[in-house]
Amino acid sequence: MPIKLENVGIAVRDLEAAIAFFTDLGLSVLGRQTVRGEWADTAVGLDGNHARIAMLQTPDGHGRLELFEYIHPEAIETPPTLPNEIGMHRVAFSVDDIDAALDIAARHGCHPLRGVATYEDVYKLTYVRGPSGIIVMLAEELKKG
Repeated sequence: MPIKLENVGIAVRDLEAAIAFFTDLGLSVLGRQTVRGEWADTAVGLDGNHARIAMLQTPDGHGRLELFEYIHPEAIETPPTLPNEIGMHRVAFSVDDIDAALDIAARHGCHPLRGVATYEDVYKLTYVRGPSGIIVMLAEELKKG
C-alpha cells in the first residue's frame, strides 16, 4: 500500500504568532479556514470541534504544517514538552544559515534550549522553543554538495 506523509498538525495558542514565526523562517501559507461541523467532530473525535487552521508549506513543496487554534472546545494548556518525553517530539527543518534562522527565531522570543552543537563536522544544530512551546530543530549542513 503506498503511503506518504501529508502534514504534521500542531495545536497552537496563537495562530497568528505561529504563522508569523514559521513564515519568517521561510514557509508559505497555502490556505486558511475555520472548520466546524459534524464531519470535524467525527474526524477529530471532539464534540463541538471548532478551530481556525492554516496550512503552511516548506519552499521545496515537500513539507507541510497544519497549525490550528481551537475556538471550541477550549484549548488545554500543558507544560512545554521536554526532549525526552514520549509522544510528539519536535518538528525539524534544514536551513542554509543557522545563525540567520536563530536571529529570526529570536525576533519572535524563541531561543535555543541550550546552545548550538556541531555534529561530526557535518551539521550545526539546535532545538529552539518555538511559539506555543513547540520544539523546533534547526540544522545547517556544513559540508554542502
